[in-house]
Amino acid sequence: MDTASIQQLTEQAQRYIEKETHPWFRQDVEEALKRKDFEGLADRFYQELTFGTAGMRGVIGGGTNRMNPLTVGMVTRGLARYVCSQQDNPLVVIAYDSRSCSPLFAETAAQVLCAAGVRAQLFRELRPVPMLSFAVRYLKADAGITITASHNPAEYNGYKVYWSDGAQVTPPHDEGIVREVTAVRKAGEDIPLMDSNRAQDQGLFQWVSHEVDEAYYTMVSSLSLKPQLFRDSSPTVVFTPLHGSGSAPVQRVLHDLGAKVILVAEQAEPDGAFPTVKSPNPEDRDAMKLAVEYGLKHGADIVIGTDPDGDRLGIAVPVTEDKDRYQLITGNQIAVLLCDYLFSANSQQGGADRLVTVKSIVTTDLLRVITEHYGGRCVDVLTGFKYIAEVMKSLEGTDEQFLLGAEESFGYLVETEVRDKDAVSAACLAVEMTRYHQTRGVSLLRRLEEIWEEFGYYEERVLSRTLPGQKGQQQIARLMEYFRGEVTDEIAGEAVSSRMDLLRDEAPLPKSDMLIYRLQEGRSFMLRPSGTEPKIKCYLFGTSSIKDLAQARDEVKEVLDRYEKAFDRILDIVRSADE
Repeated sequence: MDTASIQQLTEQAQRYIEKETHPWFRQDVEEALKRKDFEGLADRFYQELTFGTAGMRGVIGGGTNRMNPLTVGMVTRGLARYVCSQQDNPLVVIAYDSRSCSPLFAETAAQVLCAAGVRAQLFRELRPVPMLSFAVRYLKADAGITITASHNPAEYNGYKVYWSDGAQVTPPHDEGIVREVTAVRKAGEDIPLMDSNRAQDQGLFQWVSHEVDEAYYTMVSSLSLKPQLFRDSSPTVVFTPLHGSGSAPVQRVLHDLGAKVILVAEQAEPDGAFPTVKSPNPEDRDAMKLAVEYGLKHGADIVIGTDPDGDRLGIAVPVTEDKDRYQLITGNQIAVLLCDYLFSANSQQGGADRLVTVKSIVTTDLLRVITEHYGGRCVDVLTGFKYIAEVMKSLEGTDEQFLLGAEESFGYLVETEVRDKDAVSAACLAVEMTRYHQTRGVSLLRRLEEIWEEFGYYEERVLSRTLPGQKGQQQIARLMEYFRGEVTDEIAGEAVSSRMDLLRDEAPLPKSDMLIYRLQEGRSFMLRPSGTEPKIKCYLFGTSSIKDLAQARDEVKEVLDRYEKAFDRILDIVRSADE
């Protein structure tokens, strides 16, 4: 690294040290300066942690490219300015999960809001994302903040903003907030804070009442379609919150419904270090390993897991023909089973033709097939639950009714009082669904096979390749450009029937850095950079109309294997250009 770059980094670090109010984060940068760790400093300061349309997420630590009280303060100052421009005497609700520094960042946000004259209500203890969304609507707040990095590794934290409808912000509000945050950054001004005791005396600060919790629990319990299933026979549920915020809410509602809940003790306590897992993500087989062991030990009817902020749900169920094995169900398969159960229950009551399901475009098309079979309507949206919430809002006041929102990444919504993924309510419905099929003498896995036998076999595969740091960012950009320029007519020897570039083509979806390839036999290949992690994601969709399920699986596996090899070959070409 040349002398000029070192000098620039040193000056950036010193400016940060002068402005950061928290001693730990100041010391973090000071020690890097003392060690002359200029490579580390470059990663901390090569960019400012961006507040974009998905909020803000990054590694915890000192620096402009880190999550710390200074970056949280600047974003909150911009948010305060924007909500004040939209509403007199605005109210913002704040929640946080179990991640390291979450209580500190939540308190900082409250202090910045109050200093700007914005009323703030803060949950006393950690709460999952769906309870924040519910609280915004219940309290008629103007906005909400939750401190979370969802299922990211332990070193991360983040900041998400919700609007008055309880959904993550969308245009024009996200754009307005970004403008204000940018102005705060450019001004380089100090961020005023107001002590919570002083703010409370002035009527600006308040703790969120337990009334909100109870209203949420009542709402979730009321969603049960067949509550007698719990009364007739109490299902045994093994549950792991993966050291996160879902523990108390999931246990409370399942107990209220009448389920027997066995908590995975080693993963029960909130802990931002997530000591028992590499990744606190119920999508991850290793993360669910302990829970599955509990399931085997206790003979559980179903094993469920939620991520740190309680918005994603993972499921494992016993394999009927092998009593010593539980099988994890994929995110797409959970969505299909929930959709099937909801439609079958509603069709018995009539009016299924007015029901609407909403899915991200990277979620299985089998959801659409089932929806249309029952006469309903299925809507595709971009990845991000805020887009599902937009469709929900558009249905208000119409004859149509929202039934289910789903993302392949284990996110589901089965009610309208929350406008983001809700693992608490989805968990309750999954337990009920399991018990219902048991009364028919059918396991969840067998019900899935019945669906494939009726509609055709569908299988999906998500490739997620991590490319960290500035170099990784550049490689991801080059990979997308390579596909745009070089991959047009065929993939893995298969002709492309159509290609859609959501960034550059006229498309029925909003602009997004995403490529969609439609191939043969209803198969698809989709590519996009992750909006929250240093990853490139590739979504592979295989289908087969072969009636024999074993043969259909073999056919689709061969197809998906070819697609995966083709993707990795192109990724290697892009990476090798840096060597």
